[in-house]
Amino acid sequence: MEKRLIDERKEEIVNACEKLYQKLDFKDINIKLIGNFISVGRTSIYNYFQTKEEIFLALLEREYLKLNEDLSNLLKMNEKLSKEDFIDKITNYLLKRKTLLKLISMNMFEMEANSRVESITNFKLAFKESISLLEQCLCKFLNLEDIEAEEITFTILPFLVGIYPYTSLTDKLKEAIHKANLEYKFYTDKEMIKMGLEKILGGVK
Repeated sequence: MEKRLIDERKEEIVNACEKLYQKLDFKDINIKLIGNFISVGRTSIYNYFQTKEEIFLALLEREYLKLNEDLSNLLKMNEKLSKEDFIDKITNYLLKRKTLLKLISMNMFEMEANSRVESITNFKLAFKESISLLEQCLCKFLNLEDIEAEEITFTILPFLVGIYPYTSLTDKLKEAIHKANLEYKFYTDKEMIKMGLEKILGGVK
């Protein structure tokens, strides 16, 4: 089968997975269900992905590739940015990648544990590029040395993992928080991302 057709089939499968993930939880989605929303038979999915986790990992890879496009354009189209403008840009890029934020907060271990090395490697290459581009942005726009940019990047990445679960509470969790009389400050995802980046970059002049 030619590469173009293979890529089109994979894209169709990943698209179906993404649409289901907007409505259902990870645990409720399986290959049989995904197969109901593609033009080829369910068994054909196994020609491209061995597990549902590989499909989700391909979805996450695609999310990072889209983020990489934004970061690349940021580098190409701007010679200078203030720290405030830089934070606003990164915040807006991340707000477009809500699927990315959801996946990294909930299912990374399962996706990687149940995927082939080839699939994990493809994902890691996209992730590696994200790291490199973010470090380049930090060096260019905030005048950081390489080691400083690396340290900040690996501070930002773990922070991103906590955004979705903190800002996307279900009614059940809200009820439990209320009953526990927990002092819980509710933030939108935009507020949380911007506040976190401001704190992390607070010492950068």
